[in-house]
Amino acid sequence: MKKCNMTGSIDSIETFGLVDGPGIRTVVFLNSCNLRCKFCHNPETWTMKEKNYSTDDIVKKILRSKPYFKNNGGVTFSGGEPLLQYDFLVEACKKIKKENIHIAIDTSGIGHGNYSELFETIDMVLLDIKHITKEGYQNITQVDKFDEFFNFVNQLNQTNIEVWIRQVIIPGINDNKEYITDLASFIKKNIKNVTRIDFLPYHKLGDEKYKKLGIKNQFLEKEAMNKEKCDELYNEFMTIYKKNK
Repeated sequence: MKKCNMTGSIDSIETFGLVDGPGIRTVVFLNSCNLRCKFCHNPETWTMKEKNYSTDDIVKKILRSKPYFKNNGGVTFSGGEPLLQYDFLVEACKKIKKENIHIAIDTSGIGHGNYSELFETIDMVLLDIKHITKEGYQNITQVDKFDEFFNFVNQLNQTNIEVWIRQVIIPGINDNKEYITDLASFIKKNIKNVTRIDFLPYHKLGDEKYKKLGIKNQFLEKEAMNKEKCDELYNEFMTIYKKNK
């Protein structure tokens, strides 16, 4: 990849983010995603839009917040699916790494296949688990890319990059003991370097976006996940997960 000042398509940039990795973070939301997850609350990032930020623009924006990162903050690239703007992402990460800033990507692992150059520059992966079976994955994402997810994971497992797992819990789909028991086994068997696992309760904050964009909302009638039940499932999951760790 040639050294240059590439441009990318950015939906938004959030400063002082507290939930997308450790510490205080700048979160860069990239446009484009090739999944159509029924629970997605950011459908506005599904399509690629005009390129509006250069890698130098991104670095300048991040450097303004660097004093607030302290020892464990940094930048997180999210989306959409950041892997779909791979060359732009890699170039930005290389420049950010020179500034000694912690870099995380929030990803579903569905990109263009070879991630070695990216893995040389990042410190953390926030890995989104859609489902743990091929059929369940296709039902939730509405595409057949389960094997591509494993391609990403297999390459990630060859590194020492820290991994945080994220699992959205959806009423009537995976809010049960059978699923969380199988999830614990799935993570232990397939994913290395996991230091944290989060359950995210399905919410309805994206409903108005679907309406505004004229996109069919597959989960319009589905209720939000009860947070207390989600917490109970998480505690039960962690007991199972730690039992044979």
